[in-house]
Amino acid sequence: MKDLFTLTGKVALVTGATHGLGMAMAKALANQGATLIVNGHTPAKMDHAIESYAKDGIKAHPYLFDVCDAQAVDQAITKIEQEIGQVDILVNNAGMIQRTPALEMNPSDFRKIVEVDLVSPFIVSQRVAQSMVKKNGGKIINICSMMSELGRDTVSAYAAAKGGLKMLTRNLATEWAKYNIQVNGIGPGYFATEQTAPIRIDGHPFNDFIINRTPAGRWGDPDDLGGAVVFLASEASNFINGQIIYVDGGILATIGKPIGE
Repeated sequence: MKDLFTLTGKVALVTGATHGLGMAMAKALANQGATLIVNGHTPAKMDHAIESYAKDGIKAHPYLFDVCDAQAVDQAITKIEQEIGQVDILVNNAGMIQRTPALEMNPSDFRKIVEVDLVSPFIVSQRVAQSMVKKNGGKIINICSMMSELGRDTVSAYAAAKGGLKMLTRNLATEWAKYNIQVNGIGPGYFATEQTAPIRIDGHPFNDFIINRTPAGRWGDPDDLGGAVVFLASEASNFINGQIIYVDGGILATIGKPIGE
C-alpha cells in the first residue's frame, strides 16, 4: 500500500504555490518524494517562498510565468521539460477573488477573474497534457471551491469561474482518460490562512458563522489538504477521474445546525 502513495521520481508543478494553500499542497507532494516546481509571478514572493520551502528541507525549483499567457506558459513548460523533466503532476492552484456586488461589478473585472480562475487552468493543462499524452500518463488536479457548488453574496465572478472549473475538470477527464490521464479536483472549505486571520477572531460574525456552519466545528488547517492532493497525484487514484473531493469539514453534507443548538 505504501507504494501506491509514493511520488518518488515524479515531477510536480504547482501554480500559485508561493503562499497559502498552494504552498501547503506543494510541500505535501514534495514530502512524498516528488520533484517540486513552484510557479508564481512576483519575484519577491517567490524568493520568500523558496526560503520557506528550504526551511522545511524541500528543494523547490522556481519558475516565474503568467499562467494566463499561453505563449509564456508554453515557453516555461518547454524550459521545465529541458531542465527538470516532463511534468507528471499538475496542480492548477493559481487564482484570484474580488468581492463586489453583482450590480456594481465592472465587466472587465468579471472577465479578469474568469480568465485567471478558469481560462488559465485550461491553458496550463492543455500544454502539460501534450507531453502526458506522449508518455501515456499523468495527473491533473484543479483547485475548485465551495463556490463550485454554492452561491454567496459578492463573488459572482469567482463562483462562475469555479463552477466552470468543476465542469472543465469533468470534460478534460472525459477526453483524456484514454491517454491514462486522470483529471480531478479538490474543493477546499474554509481554511485558516494569513488571508483569513482578520476574520478568524472570536466574536467576529463570519468566524462564528463558519464554526457553526462546519460540522467539524473549526476552520481547516492547510495541512488538511495534504492527504487529498497526494492521493489524487499518486497511483492510488488511477481509476478515479472527473471527481471533485471537497475538503470542507462536512459543510456540503449538511443543511446546517438547527437554530438554538
